[in-house]
Amino acid sequence: MITPHTADTTPALDPARTALVLVDLMERILALPLEPRAGAEVLDVSVELAARFRSVGAPVVLVRVERPGITEQPPGSGLAAALPHDGDIEIVKHTIGGFQGTDLDRRLRERGVTALVFGGIATNLGVESTARAAGDLGYDLVFAEDAMTAFTAAEHEASVRLDFPRLGTVVTASEVRFV
Repeated sequence: MITPHTADTTPALDPARTALVLVDLMERILALPLEPRAGAEVLDVSVELAARFRSVGAPVVLVRVERPGITEQPPGSGLAAALPHDGDIEIVKHTIGGFQGTDLDRRLRERGVTALVFGGIATNLGVESTARAAGDLGYDLVFAEDAMTAFTAAEHEASVRLDFPRLGTVVTASEVRFV
């Protein structure tokens, strides 16, 4: 549950009911030309944010994509080595969003999660698709703007400035705080 916020504060998150969802932070995607920030920068922010979630006992969900209909995934299709830790939830998706055709919703509900903080690549594709489905499922949403990027700055900005504020709260990773 998200504690209501004023203009001077950001939502305070209950670590027992909040999960971090990081989308498609895979070596081959991190290496692409991305804007407004490079994949390495997003990875650094995401690793730090994941460590903060783990330190308060909040779940970390790592979503990655596998291309359907092929026997071997392209090189670099695994999660960035700095991300996975014991106890994390790893979700393999075959569509743009992380909920369709996966057990992500069930796994979150089993843990009592009602709020999600998002990061990943691409802001307007995998992150936004997963967030829209989460909103439809009734989760409260928070977007760590500096923990995501896209193929163009305009695509990133459209999601962050136009779409995400209608779905939840946009903050920086350093503004994510727990009650």
